[in-house]
Amino acid sequence: MAQSVQIVSSAKNAVAFDALRSVSANSPVAVRGIVQQKKSKNAKQKEEGEAEDTLELDLVDIYPLNSFPKDLIMTPETVFPPEQRYLQLRSDSQLRDALRFRAQVQSLCRAELQASTPGFVEIETPLLFKSTPEGAREFLVPTRRRGLAYALPQSPQQYKQILMASGIPRYFQFARCFRDEDLRADRQPEFTQLDMEMSFATGEDVMRTIEGVIRRLWTTLMPDPVPAGPFRRMPYQEAMARYGSDKPDTRYGMEISQIDHLLPADLVSKITSLPVSDNPVVEVFKVESHDNDPAATLEFVRGFFDSSAGGPFNQNPEGAPGIFIYDAKKPLCGLQPLGFEAAERIEDMLEPDHGDLLVLQARRRAPFAGEGATVIGDLRRALHSAAVAAGRAPAPSGFDFLWVVDFPLFSPESAVEPGQGGRAGIRATHHPFTAPKTAADVDLLLTDPTAATADHYDLVVNGVELGGGSRRIHDAVVQEFIFRDILQMPSARLDDFAHLLDALRAGCPPHAGLALGFDRLVAVMLGRDSVRDVIAFPKTGRGEDALVKAPSMMTSEALRTYNLRLD
Repeated sequence: MAQSVQIVSSAKNAVAFDALRSVSANSPVAVRGIVQQKKSKNAKQKEEGEAEDTLELDLVDIYPLNSFPKDLIMTPETVFPPEQRYLQLRSDSQLRDALRFRAQVQSLCRAELQASTPGFVEIETPLLFKSTPEGAREFLVPTRRRGLAYALPQSPQQYKQILMASGIPRYFQFARCFRDEDLRADRQPEFTQLDMEMSFATGEDVMRTIEGVIRRLWTTLMPDPVPAGPFRRMPYQEAMARYGSDKPDTRYGMEISQIDHLLPADLVSKITSLPVSDNPVVEVFKVESHDNDPAATLEFVRGFFDSSAGGPFNQNPEGAPGIFIYDAKKPLCGLQPLGFEAAERIEDMLEPDHGDLLVLQARRRAPFAGEGATVIGDLRRALHSAAVAAGRAPAPSGFDFLWVVDFPLFSPESAVEPGQGGRAGIRATHHPFTAPKTAADVDLLLTDPTAATADHYDLVVNGVELGGGSRRIHDAVVQEFIFRDILQMPSARLDDFAHLLDALRAGCPPHAGLALGFDRLVAVMLGRDSVRDVIAFPKTGRGEDALVKAPSMMTSEALRTYNLRLD
């Protein structure tokens, strides 16, 4: 950590004293003087806990190296825009500290992997790749050769599998990745991931290795180490049923229960536009009041659904949520519309207290099929955030790590996600290189591929997906079968993977791996809501670099050079 040194000057050295007074604040200077121990603080200063600098410099000469403009105002209260990122970094010590912390995290990750037995080899893979349909939209890089373009890699996935076929037993790198996707607080069009792959390994080996990395980070850098023992596992179907999310924050309860079998049909028809004959699912969760005040709960929930965060839930095409406030002074404690039997059963199930909020939500009856969240899962998270912001619930603390496992191998094709370009109407839930989990799942590929389970695992902490990985398909025949027969990729698309199939065909060993979102990891460790706070030069929410004004319009000359035309 940098140490500040106080410069001491007096009118005894008039030239140096006048030069010091003429230098504007925030300007770089070179100084010459005599370094000496600083006099100790008085007792009052020590009691008030003022920071203590141990050295001072008795000034002899000072030389300005540049000057800070007088028209720029820099005070602790000044907020600089993204266009002046250099001033954001200079004025905000938390941003600078985050970058130093990020470097420490990277060093520890590298040390942990290289110290393992056998050790990992750090290898860089190319950034100029080719367009292949892995599951996300790509950025293309045109060349001067007419019609030819590179693609920036979504991940090093294919290269690292080829490394496994090349006899590299264990690989890792801090990989730059690029995805042209909708941006959120935890997404950037370019990002860094800690990427790794292991030959002759299973998912269990990978998870154990990553747990070692996490333990080293938390033990070294965090105030509370990770508890001993393997991280707990939660199947995808259970996570979706209990929390409505495949990356649940399990610290604050509010678990979801299915209750449609308890409810009268006329009530179901009131809370959903779905036909009762379709037997919709109805689920419920409880929000504790903490103040046992039904009136305050009513005011809170009305404010939430009138807000920008809560309003969209009223527009849910499958029905707005049903809201009940548990009130011991009312008939059936305010649950009268549920009917006597249902109210009694739900009371036994949720054990509500005076003033608690019960939220019901209907959805179409269908198995969870690879989606990341349900409407009630999103509502659970939004209501909890609002309750914390309103002081009606304590902010959750600590870190609760878990592995979400047993995802569907394939999911229905989505208009939102690009998929792999096949004609089967389904897509690989994560990417098309993931292996089926068991022999029974391999058999399902021939009869009902959408029922097959993937040998995939996501590392989740506090509602954030830190990373994901899988055991890979290492047999070229199986991989080609997935491409051609399951996803029904056209021949031209299948040819895009010829390099990978050839590598697998050359005796590739079984292998598995994982990628940790490195920006997210650092943000979680520092308690930051956005990855932009741990990146030196992040993109804005529109994917733009406001500092350098990128992306920029292509000139007519550049369009001609790269054989492009704007329509």
